[in-house]
This record gives sequence, C-alpha cells and structure tokens, in this order.
Amino acid sequence: MSRTNFDTLLEAGCHFGHLKRKWNPAMAPYIFMEKNGIHIIDLHKTVVKVDEAAEALKNIAKSGRKILFVATKKQAKSVVAEKATSINMPYVIERWPGGMLTNFATIRKAVKKMANIDKLTADGTYANLSKREALQVSRQRAKLEKNLGSVADLTRLPAALFVVDVLKEQIAVREANRLGIPVFGIVDTNSNPDNVDFVIPANDDASKSVEVILDACVAAIAEGMEERKAERVDAEAAGEKAEKQNARVEEEEAEAAEEAPAEE
Repeated sequence: MSRTNFDTLLEAGCHFGHLKRKWNPAMAPYIFMEKNGIHIIDLHKTVVKVDEAAEALKNIAKSGRKILFVATKKQAKSVVAEKATSINMPYVIERWPGGMLTNFATIRKAVKKMANIDKLTADGTYANLSKREALQVSRQRAKLEKNLGSVADLTRLPAALFVVDVLKEQIAVREANRLGIPVFGIVDTNSNPDNVDFVIPANDDASKSVEVILDACVAAIAEGMEERKAERVDAEAAGEKAEKQNARVEEEEAEAAEEAPAEE
C-alpha cells in the first residue's frame, strides 16, 4: 500500500511547478502538462517516488544510521525542524555551514566548543569574567546554538541527506555528492534532478506540500527505528535463552559426571 496518494498530494498543492520559462529540461519526465504558463507535476509519479524514497529511508533508519534534513527556506524551516525532531534526526534550517560534510572535523570542533562553554559556565569558571567578556561568550554561544545546535548529536557523517529545494541547497547537495552520501530531495520543476539519488518531484515552495511528503517519509523512518528496536529486543531475548540453555546443559553434564561410577 502506498504511503500517500494522488488526492492527498493534489489537495496539498504538490502538483504546482514553476513558470515554464524557469523550468529545467531535466525535469521533463516528471511534468504532466502546462497550464496558464505554469508546469503541472505528474502526481502519479510523485506517489511512486515517495514510496521509493520512504522505503530507502526506512532501511537506513533500521540500520541505526542518521539522516540529515536540510531546509533553509522560510516556508519549510519550521516544518522540517518539527518533523526531524520527532524522530530524533539532525537538521539544518539556518544558513548551510560551508564544509558541513566535507570538513566535518571542523564542524565537530565548533560543536565541542559550544559544549565547553556550557561546562565552564556550569562550574563557575566564567563567573569572574567582566560584563563585556561574559556578553561576548554569551553571544558566541547563542550563535553556535543557532547554527549548529540541531546537529550537536551528529558525531559522524550522516548516512543520507534529505533536502527541500535542491536548487537553493545546491552546496549541501554538492558536498554530499562529493562524499558519496545519498541525497533524497523534493525537486521542483526549476531544479536539476541529476545530482539527486532519490528524486521526489513536487512543489517545494508550499509548506503544506513539504509537510505531506515529510509526513510519509518520517513515518517510514519511525517504522525503521521501531523495527530496529524490536530486533534488538528479540536478539537480547534469544541470547538470554541460549545462555540459560548452555547453563542447563553444563549443569546436567556436571550431575552426570558425579553420578558416574568411579573407575577401579
């Protein structure tokens, strides 16, 4: 069963593309028609592509790896932050930090710096700073939190990128391509789908459109995480059962040895 359907996508306005003069010819396979100078996206193809992307995302989540969500455009920021937070995944909704992926070690240092400021503030180290110095530290901490707070738990490179508007986030897409990190993207008619591994053709400007697609993908990720948790519980239970069986066998062998007649 599909994770979304034609009517739901239609109601959310996922079919509205950009003006014909702004189109990217590489999106031709996903365009149904032109109406009043605007390209209309083929939602039947969108349904299929959402399912493909959702299944792949589910498998990544099931493996225990992280998916980094990226959306710095105003219409998508709050939706992406909410959905990513609900499944405990990292996200970037402010300006993309150049080198976020290709220079990941430097980004991690900045995150550690934020943690160190918190630690030194908590233990009173900064208590004797002048007002001016304290204000500088506070501003630095606020800036780090704004730009990197949502990726503080990302201790290694993500397994995939989920991007809203691949044209606007082309630097992020380029970094992921360079490192061989799969890119999942909501791709509008003005964008190039060639650098996206899992293309979801849809309106990337309307918040409702973005939300409907994210709902389907986030639900799949949540399923993957639940299946991983269930498998771990089953594995632990199987391990405990095996330990008990081994202990019973050893106990029976010991009893048998005690009961065996001694050799003359």
